[in-house]
Amino acid sequence: MRILKKAGLFFLFLFIAFLPSLSAIAVKTDGWYAALNKPAWNPPAYLFGPVWSLLYLTIGMAGYFAWTHGVRQKRRAAFIIYGLQLLLNALWTPLFFGLHRIGWALADLILLWFMVLFCMSVFSRHSRLATGLMIPYFIWVSFAGVLNAVILTMN
Repeated sequence: MRILKKAGLFFLFLFIAFLPSLSAIAVKTDGWYAALNKPAWNPPAYLFGPVWSLLYLTIGMAGYFAWTHGVRQKRRAAFIIYGLQLLLNALWTPLFFGLHRIGWALADLILLWFMVLFCMSVFSRHSRLATGLMIPYFIWVSFAGVLNAVILTMN
């Protein structure tokens, strides 16, 4: 029974981590984005789905490991930060693709970058594995921020 409980908790964290991806359902990435000036190093569109799927998987795993390790009383602050970074993650797609607000999306990414860094710092008190699992996400958000800034200046 204990294994089932742990598996259920693990899948709950994966589900929660994938929630920001739902913000992409209501937006279209076709004409407007295709018409933007982008740097030559802009990744091809087909790459974003697999990259984000892998990142959401590692974000969910990080949440699970931080939740199941460390001091129980200190979870609340860690998971408020975890939730806030997921919320900021969810806001970027509607800001950028839905509202076509490249500058607002960049501001969101800057806040997200700090929240991911803060989340990693807090997770480090619970689980080194959780912190390590957040590193690819932090790198991708850093890259996305630079890309977003370049697209803003080019348009």
